[in-house]
Formats: sequence, C-alpha cells, structure tokens
Amino acid sequence: MTSLPGPRRRHLANSPFQPDPEPIIETFAVGDMVSHDAHGLGRVVGADAGGVTVDFQTHTVRVVSPFTKMSKL
Repeated sequence: MTSLPGPRRRHLANSPFQPDPEPIIETFAVGDMVSHDAHGLGRVVGADAGGVTVDFQTHTVRVVSPFTKMSKL
C-alpha cells in the first residue's frame, strides 16, 4: 500500500518564502497508453473522477488519483 500525501502546509501572508505550487494532477482517458513505476506498460480501460482502471496485460489494476507513479506515453 502507498500512503497519500498529508495535508498541505498553511502559507502565512507575511512569510518571505513563496508558497508551494499546486500539484498538477494528470488526466487520463480510456485508450491512453501509460507507464507505471511498479506495473510497467498498460492501457487505460476505465476512468472516473477518483481514479483509472489500467490493463497491464497480466493483470488489471485500479490506480487512484493523484497518479504519482504513473505517466502518459
């Protein structure tokens, strides 16, 4: 199991440091080819607001958002 990132730190208005940028969550559509760090190459077979279902030929896995270990090819 992977742990989700914790809550974002609060940025104080008078802080001399810039706030952390908002993370960009990649979107996937059915039919997209993807690469996953642990599972390898696969094709998206289902997508909804909470995650995607990916067929990696040997097994099918539901990957939840945010997709930190997966990228679109």
